[in-house]
Amino acid sequence: MTELTEFQRKISALLPDLELRFRESMASHTSLRVGGGAEVMAFPKTREELGRLLNVSVLLDCKCAILGAGTNVLAPDEGMPGLVICLKDCLDGMEELGGNRIRLMAGVTMSRGAVFAANLGLSGLEFAHGIPGTVGGGVYMNAGAYGGEIGTVVEQVEVMDMAGTLRRLSREEMGFSYRHSRLEEEGGIVISADFRLTPAPTEQIKARMRELIAKRSASQPLDLPSAGSAFKRPAGGYASALIEDAGLRGFRIGNAAISEKHTGFAVNLGGATAADFRQLLTAVSDQVMARTGIRLEPEIRIW
Repeated sequence: MTELTEFQRKISALLPDLELRFRESMASHTSLRVGGGAEVMAFPKTREELGRLLNVSVLLDCKCAILGAGTNVLAPDEGMPGLVICLKDCLDGMEELGGNRIRLMAGVTMSRGAVFAANLGLSGLEFAHGIPGTVGGGVYMNAGAYGGEIGTVVEQVEVMDMAGTLRRLSREEMGFSYRHSRLEEEGGIVISADFRLTPAPTEQIKARMRELIAKRSASQPLDLPSAGSAFKRPAGGYASALIEDAGLRGFRIGNAAISEKHTGFAVNLGGATAADFRQLLTAVSDQVMARTGIRLEPEIRIW
C-alpha cells in the first residue's frame, strides 16, 4: 500500500467522520473521462460538513477545487494535489417554496431539477433538462442551451465563501452574463438556488422537454465522452460554424477529436489525455484565428 502523504494524514485526523477518498481518479468524476488521481477527494453531505472542510483547508493552508458533475472540466493527467470537494449528489434536495418558486440544492442535477419543476406545473427550466451538470455548476457559470439561461430564472442564490460564511445574493447581485457569474472572479460555492418560474400545464412542459432532448440526441455526439460545447460562442456567430468552415470536422490530436457529428464538441475517442485535449483546443483556436481573425475561447474549464 502506498504511504499516505502528510496532507492526507492531517486531513484524516481533523475530519475522521467525513467521507474522504485518497488518490481518487478524476477520470471517474469527469464527463471527458480524463484526469489523474486527486490527493484527497471529499464528499460533504451538508452545509455544515462543507463548512468544516473549508475551515480545515484554511488551517492546513491548502487551496481546494470544487467539482460538481464534472461535465465541463478538463482535469490534469498528473492528478490534483491537495483537496477536491465533490458536491454532486452530496448537497441534495428540492423544495417547493410557493409563489411559483422552487429551491434546488447545488448537488441536484439540472435534469432532476427540470423534472421536479415540470411535475409542479412550473415552466422555465425546460432548456436545462438536457444539461448534464449540477445546479451548482450551472449557476456558477450561467449555463444555458436552446435559448435559455440559468440567470434568467434564478431569483436568489445561497453562497458559501471560502471561510465557510453563508450569504444570499439576488439575481442582480450575481452579475450574470454569457456563461459567467461574479463568483468566477470572487470565488464562492453555490449551496442552493431559488428559481421563479411560470405556471403551465405539466404535459405541455414535458412535451417541450422531449422535443429538446430529441433535438439534442439527433445533433450531438452523446455516444462519446465530451464536456459539452468546447468553445464559447463568439460575438456574431457560432463556434461550430467557424470550426466547420476551417475544415476541422474530425480533426484530432491523439485520441482527442473534434466531433464528426457536431463540430462544436471535442470528444474522447478512447484513452485521450488532458494533454491531447489542451493541444486540440489550442490548435483549433489558432487555425480559426488564422482564417477569420476570431479567437475562440474554451468553454471547457481547464484545471
